[in-house]
Amino acid sequence: MEKAYRIKKNADFQSIYRKGKSVANRQFVVYTYEQQQAAHFRLGISVSKKLGNAVTRNRIKRSIRECFKVHKTDMLPVDMIVIARFPAKAMSTQEIQKSLEHVLKIAKVFNKRIK
Repeated sequence: MEKAYRIKKNADFQSIYRKGKSVANRQFVVYTYEQQQAAHFRLGISVSKKLGNAVTRNRIKRSIRECFKVHKTDMLPVDMIVIARFPAKAMSTQEIQKSLEHVLKIAKVFNKRIK
């Protein structure tokens, strides 16, 4: 994912946590915050050390990024933080994508209807 699509700074994370809205399912929590004058979405990913070792955490992060790469053109220009919960640890990439699509539909960040 290109640099312009990432949220890395702690101040940005804290601002989205404070001002944004959250939705969740069993596997993920998504915080969203609408930015004025934004050209595209930005994504921050948080996977706790409680979920496993670095290999497990990085696999989950790669799967989340892949889902956003697939739906890159379908997203509204909002800032998002995705937090992985414990059940995501045992899921495959396809299961993660399906679960993430579900929670993103609830958050209403798609600009058109996704099957």
